[in-house]
Amino acid sequence: MQDIRLVGFDGDDTLWRSEDYYRAAEKRYEEIIGRYIDLHDARTLRHLLEVERRNLKVFGYGVKGMTLSMIEAAIELTDARISARDLQQVVDIGRDTLGHPVELLHGIREAVEAVAARWPVVLVTKGDLFHQEDKIARSGLADLFPRIEIVSEKDPPTYARVLAEFGIEPQQFVMVGNSLRSDIEPVVRLGGWGVHVPYAITWAHEAEHGLAEEHPRVRTVASAAELPEAIAGIVADVAAG
Repeated sequence: MQDIRLVGFDGDDTLWRSEDYYRAAEKRYEEIIGRYIDLHDARTLRHLLEVERRNLKVFGYGVKGMTLSMIEAAIELTDARISARDLQQVVDIGRDTLGHPVELLHGIREAVEAVAARWPVVLVTKGDLFHQEDKIARSGLADLFPRIEIVSEKDPPTYARVLAEFGIEPQQFVMVGNSLRSDIEPVVRLGGWGVHVPYAITWAHEAEHGLAEEHPRVRTVASAAELPEAIAGIVADVAAG
């Protein structure tokens, strides 16, 4: 009989706020680009998303990749007319975003403590190594996770590697996160389980996924307080076979 032997938690927008600061950065970026072009005609943020997507394999995820993509997009959108002073302001946006406060989501520490009291837990978070390490340290949650994985991408091979290192099968693993694309779908594709905790804001890239609605291996909760019960429900389903 299989049982749940490990519960994974995502970091950004699952444990602490993150996307809010990226959206604020985009608005500041728009203000700078608006000095050169008509924002409504240029579809500025859509262009920025396209640049970020094509740069993911080079710059990776996170604020630094976003900032480099902002600079590249700004040069393209303005036909290289943007001034060095304004490019410096784009760099400043990135620096300010890297230093944003780490604000835990309501009730998340209590929820992780409750889950960790019943099952082994691991933090699996994606993005820039230095920034993720800094946020984890400032979050005050590091003591709850015996092991922390900071990865460049969340895909089936990455999760398969982590699970192999723990010596467990995918069906013995539950992943908790806000992103269906990165936190839930890859685990479900491997045969594992997911608990989706939707966040109010989702990056367009992360909103794209291939999971069907009401997937039998996915539970959706409205708040952190519901996490222990949702995982217990999965455990019951696994036990029932």
